[in-house]
Amino acid sequence: MLDIVIPARTADITPGFSVKRILPYQLRRMVGPFIFVDHGGPVDMSTSAASTLDVLPHPHIGLSTVSYLFSGEVTHRDSLGVEQVIKPGEVNWMTAGKGIAHSERFEDPAIRAGGKLEMIQTWVALPEMDEEADPSFKNFTADQLPVFTDTGVWMRLIAGDAFGLKSEVPTNSPLFYLHVVLDQGSRFGIPTGYAERGVYIAKGSLTVNGINYTAGQLLVFSKGVDPVIVAAEHSTLMMLGGEHLGDRYIWWNFVSSRKERIEQAKEDWKQGRIILPPNDNEEFIPLPNINSRPAGGPPPNALS
Repeated sequence: MLDIVIPARTADITPGFSVKRILPYQLRRMVGPFIFVDHGGPVDMSTSAASTLDVLPHPHIGLSTVSYLFSGEVTHRDSLGVEQVIKPGEVNWMTAGKGIAHSERFEDPAIRAGGKLEMIQTWVALPEMDEEADPSFKNFTADQLPVFTDTGVWMRLIAGDAFGLKSEVPTNSPLFYLHVVLDQGSRFGIPTGYAERGVYIAKGSLTVNGINYTAGQLLVFSKGVDPVIVAAEHSTLMMLGGEHLGDRYIWWNFVSSRKERIEQAKEDWKQGRIILPPNDNEEFIPLPNINSRPAGGPPPNALS
């Protein structure tokens, strides 16, 4: 029934700001086109230096970054000149394509004064034909995203198609991405019709086929299996998946179907060929001094 259960690991984003990293995982690098998932927070901003949480301008290629907040506010700035504050329930969908730089800063005075910050960021790999597309950015407010409610169930469709709903967020390949909240004892399924599907438990716990799973785990289900999920307590889930795009390489913030393209992106960032956000260009994250080769390619045999 389950391909794999992936535990979240701790990863440092900036000094003093750690996240739960779910993907990529050594034994499972992708679920559908989703190649990266981070769960940040909840962080009590009253006890944190907000400036230390800022993510300075940094580059991406070959993917779309998808930011979604449970609480707090984040200001996005990018190479296109976009400046966008994202609030809970909204979506920032930035497609890097051939190259873009962006920053994420925590500037809201109310949040700095004692609010909570909690967010999910995912990366969606692009089909090969779109890897060198022009970069773009779009924000979608909460009221632009479909919502479904039933007894003990609340669900927002962030992107794609699921359960008869369709999001207006444009995507480059078939996928689904859902925010689901279940009351204790509520039963729910997962979207059908996709080759790869996963359920991340952001809060609470679930029972599937009599086995209990807890917060911080990503459950990846076999194709054709349609499990019944039972909330063991009040729970918040992120459901994601879609069609497999083929193997991808990943190094730092770069994703590509070709190793040599990642090497080019490294040099482009070092030489300043990926421009900084025009309204946030005084500082940036330099290319890491990492000698490792791009990870990825054909998955290991231990996947199944």
